[in-house]
Amino acid sequence: MPKGDLRNLMELVFHTRPSDAPFVERVWRTQSQCAGSFLSLAASQWEIVLMKHHGKASFIIRGPSTKARSASFPEDAEYFGVVFRLGVFMPQLPTVNRLDGNDVILPKATGNAIWLNSSTWQYPDYENADVFVKRLVREGLLVSDPVVDAALQDRTQTLSVRSLQYRFLRATGLTYKLIQQIERAKHAKELLIQGTSILDTAYETGYSDQAHLTNSLKRFIGQTPSQLTGVSQAG
Repeated sequence: MPKGDLRNLMELVFHTRPSDAPFVERVWRTQSQCAGSFLSLAASQWEIVLMKHHGKASFIIRGPSTKARSASFPEDAEYFGVVFRLGVFMPQLPTVNRLDGNDVILPKATGNAIWLNSSTWQYPDYENADVFVKRLVREGLLVSDPVVDAALQDRTQTLSVRSLQYRFLRATGLTYKLIQQIERAKHAKELLIQGTSILDTAYETGYSDQAHLTNSLKRFIGQTPSQLTGVSQAG
């Protein structure tokens, strides 16, 4: 599922599926009926997105987001995306250069194709995305650094701090600490939406106090704890 909060996307209905392609977390698609906007949450992972609108297509490499922001969409637009696992990256297009809306739109080739690594690639779709990703892996355009997974599971004793920081940043575009902060804020958001009290949420997710929780959610989720609790009560 993409970065937006579904409670703020009343005009859009998302379909997601798992993938048997290596390094992929999920595949998603949606279509807008009318123009609108939504709150795009902070996100630790990057994705590729194909947007089709009025007969024109754009193939976008969209990086992680370190803060929540408002995003808009046009009417009658189709979207399809592939979200990659943490630690997966394209060496030719460093993830660290794609942060916070600094997306890359790949150049178009003839027909329904794009240029990538001096070759033409047919646009993938929701059904055949796995084939597209497997070709990326086969041609060395998509790789994964096992150090990221090891770091997330506290299994990096053999690496120096400097080596770990360098490889983690190269693969994810973010620091380990920032990813922890983003994921903690998302966990807190889910607890609040499920009806957990603000004080209990702060305690369960390790925030020092309610003010710490509020500041984190405002940055990464774009809403305060009270606003999220209100969403729960209204839902």
